[in-house]
Amino acid sequence: MRTFRKPAALRVLGLTGAVAATALLLAACGDGDTMGGMDHGGTTSATAAPSAPGNSGTFNEADVMFAQMMIPHHEQALKMAELAEGRAEDPDVKRIVAAIEKAQDPEIQKMKAWLRGWGKPETAAMDHGMAGMMSEQDMKDLAAVQGRDFDRKFAELMIAHHEGAVEMAKTEQKAGGNTEAKALAGEVVTAQTAEIAELRKILDRL
Repeated sequence: MRTFRKPAALRVLGLTGAVAATALLLAACGDGDTMGGMDHGGTTSATAAPSAPGNSGTFNEADVMFAQMMIPHHEQALKMAELAEGRAEDPDVKRIVAAIEKAQDPEIQKMKAWLRGWGKPETAAMDHGMAGMMSEQDMKDLAAVQGRDFDRKFAELMIAHHEGAVEMAKTEQKAGGNTEAKALAGEVVTAQTAEIAELRKILDRL
């Protein structure tokens, strides 16, 4: 039986077409890989967080502890500020009280939103010691005084309270992984360090 063979020109043409098709296929795959590669990203040593308002995307245990501890710390500062109503006499003390109320409640809400977004409870699983927290007796002593005595007691206690907050915020600046949490820590350090200096001046003249 006689075998039919394609002319050489047709064989070359067929081979050329196959090579071209393969090249097109590889190019298409390469484009897909390139686009896919553009989507890859993220950071290491931090946990990916669920998408939520006020959440920059990653967090670590230091961020969680910072929020869980700073919330009750701020809440106590607000309780101390509330006691100034009808008790404080010094205008500078009243001004600091107003600044605390204006700044710290929004910060509490922001930190609570972070914890919800991270899927973490608002309170710490274990009792972490919080620097600068007032005892129940401290709060009773503050509530029991008026006028100049209140101003002096408030300044003394708030200096210690603010120093504790600054200490925690500096720890967050060093160990935290969440951009927004570290930024808030920086704001706490700046604002409360300035208020500590003002409170010390108040004490010096009372």
